Amino acid sequence: MTISATSVRFDEHTMWVELSDGRTLGVPLAWFPRLLHATPDARERVELSRVGLHWEALDEDISIAGLLAGRGDVTRSTEHAA
Repeated sequence: MTISATSVRFDEHTMWVELSDGRTLGVPLAWFPRLLHATPDARERVELSRVGLHWEALDEDISIAGLLAGRGDVTRSTEHAA
């Protein structure tokens, strides 16, 4: 069974994702800088798919598998010690 998002909502600091299995995930917006800095209107323009969430105007894609694994924005580069 594939778990998918059925709805997404936001408060000041959190993205709330309702899942098809009845769970609700609360994810800090700080994990996703594009969403954190987006307007409320831009955040609401999310497209739900079988595997994740997509914001065309923000160039943001978030997989449900990644959220369940506790992963934030994986596009940010990490600094490595020399």
